[in-house]
Amino acid sequence: MVTLKINERNKLSHIAPEIYGHFSEHLGRCIYEGIFVGEDSSIPNENGMRTDVVTALKALQVPLLRWPGGCFADEYHWQDGIGPKNTRKKMINTHWGGVVEDNSFGTHEFMELCRQLGCKTYVNGNVGSGTVREMSEWVEYMTFDGVSPMAQLRQENGHKDPWKVDYFGVGNENWGCGGNMRPEYYGNLYRQYQTYVRNYHPDRPIQKVCCGPNVDDYEWTRVLLDTTFTRCPKDQHGQMDLLSLHYYVVPHNWEHKGSATEFTPEEWYLTLHKALYMDELIRKHGQIMDEYDPEKAVGLSVDEWGAWYDVEPGTNPGFLYQQNSLRDALVAGITLNIFNKHSDRVRLACLAQMVNVLQSVILTEGEQMLLTPTYHVLHMYRYHQDAHLLESSLENVDFTGIDQIRVPKLTESVSVDDQGIITVTLANLSATEGETVRLQLAQQGYRVTEAKIVSGEAINSHNTFEAPETVTEEQLKVEGLEFDLPAASVVMLRLEK
Repeated sequence: MVTLKINERNKLSHIAPEIYGHFSEHLGRCIYEGIFVGEDSSIPNENGMRTDVVTALKALQVPLLRWPGGCFADEYHWQDGIGPKNTRKKMINTHWGGVVEDNSFGTHEFMELCRQLGCKTYVNGNVGSGTVREMSEWVEYMTFDGVSPMAQLRQENGHKDPWKVDYFGVGNENWGCGGNMRPEYYGNLYRQYQTYVRNYHPDRPIQKVCCGPNVDDYEWTRVLLDTTFTRCPKDQHGQMDLLSLHYYVVPHNWEHKGSATEFTPEEWYLTLHKALYMDELIRKHGQIMDEYDPEKAVGLSVDEWGAWYDVEPGTNPGFLYQQNSLRDALVAGITLNIFNKHSDRVRLACLAQMVNVLQSVILTEGEQMLLTPTYHVLHMYRYHQDAHLLESSLENVDFTGIDQIRVPKLTESVSVDDQGIITVTLANLSATEGETVRLQLAQQGYRVTEAKIVSGEAINSHNTFEAPETVTEEQLKVEGLEFDLPAASVVMLRLEK
């Protein structure tokens, strides 16, 4: 038996809702068909946005959406995506499949989607192939409420009032597809470009996201921070609010990633082992950040995370369409538990991606839609948003795995909301063995008021359009503060006095 010890008297860091954010890039069928079908589509929609998809996403309480990329962001010129749709410029999406991008989904459409979702906006600017002026004018177009050329242009295009841009990314992956830059060079560009991301409304400030490292590139983090913090007033913290980190779980390697649904128990453990690596990345990059920013004024933004497999057979390799199995539910549960545990530094994260791309929460096929196992985990974990992390630990936890691939059998995180309701989330990483868990709290009198589980008959169980509820949320049987946690499962419990 494993004991989960919870000290509800010791509140730790605040879990920012934005940790549960999402990412939608102009990639494959993420936006076009997945989210946006146009006003004239036979698929039910509101202002072009799929009603079924928006309804499902609202149930997740999506706190934030990042757009338009990704690699696409640093070749995106925003003025191509405004004005009458029949006059918008077409372009080739060179990064993703070489398809024609007709720009029918642009700034106005993104803001409309966020309005429907009721979420915050995260816009990624173009440093790789854009200009300071272009970025500055985009910010002015979106947020300025006075008399100016860009404000007038916005009004001519049908939106009188400015929008609120909550987060603005100054470039994306500038170490790679965003320009193949060195950290010193990007750091200097960041200083220049961010200067012109104006806060026109001091009561509605834009939080600026600086392009941080890829995976374990600790040199990038150190050199970049040295460049941005030097000759910068201490209270301006390198002129950034957040530093990004990108990490994808790839079971094998970039040439052969592995199948999303056909995998061995060894590949199961290898994937989960790589998911756990997120903890080390946050700790080590965080230690470097602490040298420059000991007050933790700058948050870590893990604005691309998720599992990346080979595309489904017969699909466009550039569309990154993959299935989503019980294994991905575990990847999500593990990762979100890690984010919660590091919420003193991690302030924002975006699952890649929202619909039909990589580790999606929703898949569509024409008029059909299904919810993935990952969706159900995020739905269970939504209670952590805006709560406070509680001190917690697992006792008597064994390691599990095959041969040299060993992982802890269980991972957890615990939070409490303003009403005093405690949320417990647990993931059982074992492919074959269940575990009995007993909750031990500092005070007596707690009872379980809700208990849900995501599991499946096999480790590769997944939902299809023919069988869309193979993996879903089910009730978990709890006796007092004790319950059986099946193999390969993610659970959520709510406790009240």
